[in-house]
Parts: sequence; structure tokens; C-alpha cells
Amino acid sequence: MRLLVTRPQPAAERTARKLEALGHEVAVLPLMQAQHYPDALEASLDRRHDALAVTSAEAIRALATLGPALDPHLATPLFAVGEATARTAAALGFTDIRIGPGTGEALAARIPPETGTLVYLAGAPRALGFEQVLTERKVKHVTVESYRMVPIAYGPQILPDLLRGGPFDAVLLYSRQTARHFATLLAEGGLDAAAFSARYLCLSAAVQDELPSGAIADVAAAPDEEHLFELLGNGERSLPPA
Repeated sequence: MRLLVTRPQPAAERTARKLEALGHEVAVLPLMQAQHYPDALEASLDRRHDALAVTSAEAIRALATLGPALDPHLATPLFAVGEATARTAAALGFTDIRIGPGTGEALAARIPPETGTLVYLAGAPRALGFEQVLTERKVKHVTVESYRMVPIAYGPQILPDLLRGGPFDAVLLYSRQTARHFATLLAEGGLDAAAFSARYLCLSAAVQDELPSGAIADVAAAPDEEHLFELLGNGERSLPPA
């Protein structure tokens, strides 16, 4: 299958290698990039806190920019949204990692109120479900914006140029912001979504909602790459967005 991976680097290259190992032809077009805020991170870690929480691996990559200043905090309990984020944290050196089931809301439901002060290393833009559940459960927390995802600027010919190799069998989309940016690029390139790709594989229903009319989208059963890859063998189709 001819596939397009749209997630940010360096994750895009890792995903491409996995798909190529499965025998697919893969093009990579990162649509977003992270701006890290190390000063805000360092200031937040210098304040009294009892645990950390992250709902994306990008927050861990932001922490990595602190270098040796992070060392005193590597034994701090870290609540990670899922397995992939936990692996990234372990690779950085964290030793006390509590792994959630894959969504922010489900992770928040597992954090006991007696944890103490929790520092949530958040990104922007973000869904508010994690913080809402923490508030409902009376978990004391401080939210620190550790990074921001911003669109990568491309000219109107970027998607038409990719089509020179033929239409895609599927486009993999990992976030609402990515899907929104992709829809804009389709419009700027004068392209129909269905003509560009036969399918759009979405990490969540919220991602699907950002696609233009005519895009045939499938939504992963759970918001992780393993379930997204499962859609490659799924012959069923969902309806295009209204």
C-alpha cells in the first residue's frame, strides 16, 4: 500500500520504518512541529511537588531539553498516559513510572487524591479532559505548558507534488490539529480528499471530525498506533464526515 505519514518528527520516521518493514511504500510529510518551553519546565520542577503527569511523549522530549538539570527529578513518580509515553520516559531515565490505559481521562481516574501536588506537563493546544477529571476527583494539580504544537508552513503545491507518485491508499492522521492543517492544504492545492487518498486513518473520532466532506475515514478502536495500524487490514469503511 502507498501510505502518507503526517505525524511530527522524530516519530514520523519511526512510524515510516515500521510500515516499510510491513511491506508498504511510505511517504513522510510532518504537518506539525513542537516548540519546547524549557524555562517554564525548569521553574515548575524547582517548586515543591510530589508527582508528575504527562499525556504525550512530546512532554518527555521537552523534559529532555533540560539536560543534567533533570537528574534530581528522575526518581519522582511519573504518571504516563500509555505504554509508548512510558517507554520514552524510561529511556530518558525515569525510574518510577505509573502507566495509564491510553487516554488522559482514564489516566486521571487512576491518580489518587492523596498523591499530593501533581505537576501536569501539558501541551498546547490540548483537550481538557485530563484536568477536568483531576478537578472532579479533587487531585491537587498545577498545569505547566511545556510545549506547543504549531503547523509547518508548506506551499500550495506540496500535496499535488506528492500525487505525482500516484494517489495514496491511506493517510495516517494523529491529531485534530494535523487533520485541520491537512484539510487546509487540500483546499489550497485544489484537491479533492477522495482523489488524494482512498482512506484516512484517524487516531480518534475528533481527528475524523476535522476532515473535509468526501474523505473516507476509519477511526482506531483505541488512541494508539497499534490500533491505527490495525485499520490497514480493515476492509470496512465509515461514512464520510457530514
